[in-house]
Amino acid sequence: MLVAGCALIGYFSAGYFKGNAAANRDKPQVVEGDGVKGPRGMVWVPGSDFLMGSDHKLAQRNERPAHKVRVHGFWMDRTHVTNAQFAAFVKATGYVTTAERKPDWETIKAQVAPGTPRPPDSALVPGAMVFVGTDRPVPLDDYGQWWAYMPGADWRHPQGPRSSIEGKDDHPVVQVSYEDATAYAKWAGKRLPTEAEWEFAARGGLEQATYAWGDDFAPQGQKMANVWEGRQERFPVVSPKAGGAEGTSPAKTFPPNGYGLYDMTGNAWQWVADWYDADFFLRQAKAAGPTEDPKGPDASYDPADRGVPAHAPKRVTRGGSFLCNVDYCLSYRPSARRGTDPYNPMSHLGFRLVMNDSDWKRTQ
Repeated sequence: MLVAGCALIGYFSAGYFKGNAAANRDKPQVVEGDGVKGPRGMVWVPGSDFLMGSDHKLAQRNERPAHKVRVHGFWMDRTHVTNAQFAAFVKATGYVTTAERKPDWETIKAQVAPGTPRPPDSALVPGAMVFVGTDRPVPLDDYGQWWAYMPGADWRHPQGPRSSIEGKDDHPVVQVSYEDATAYAKWAGKRLPTEAEWEFAARGGLEQATYAWGDDFAPQGQKMANVWEGRQERFPVVSPKAGGAEGTSPAKTFPPNGYGLYDMTGNAWQWVADWYDADFFLRQAKAAGPTEDPKGPDASYDPADRGVPAHAPKRVTRGGSFLCNVDYCLSYRPSARRGTDPYNPMSHLGFRLVMNDSDWKRTQ
């Protein structure tokens, strides 16, 4: 169940941050809804054909090959759903998140090796996965060394019961499961984006660029996303000397992409609608012509997650987070993808929503 951290990549050279110049589409015009001509707080993402996935040297197997996909236009939240927005939902509905409920063994059992004994009831307490880091360098083959299940962790207390979101109304809400995100979406009259919609939006009109803003990680020295920046030690060392995880940053801290979307990569991972299949892009690429508005596979498949059944339920998460870095995780790229247990809230995982134009017009 406790699937955590970014997938291992193991690229050790900062030189990998430079790629070929991305081919630019015509520079898109940012169209933001004002509550009359479009939903407030959302921007219009125009539909088009594009190359989904990547054959870049940084790309992992599950991102390959690049293949043509067609999406139709949609509205997308300009930022992650924030703590303030989620608090309004909870106040209006009385909703109780996954992390605030007692864990269900039948749900957990699907994510662990067959024959795993049921834990005692005393261990089945409300809580969530929290990044705790290490105080010294460790091998990067066991994420259990820097992640821990913490009783009392939830969206109001993302780092554990003693933490708080006070003063962080404009930060992404985290510690929300896929179930929590879909409950919020239903209340808001929106939906989670498909994986294809998310990637098309993240690219911001740039065809096959390495990052959401282009091919240079820090153009002219400018920081473009909230990612791990250990000053003296590599991930996952957290100490006053080492630097490392600073946590989420407020929405709109960094420049938007070409469609006017903030933090499409970095800051917090984002749930999307599709089931996760590590080989789905391989099958998509064999289709004749561009696949139109793909909805993803019918079931999950992830043979790479140690100790978890290959067909355990997983939903796609995209965008990387403040924990992603060059030593361990380069998932702050538009093509990077992974699968996550839909009932597993984490301290670096949030979401944003989309809306079809037809649905918006019906609300008017």
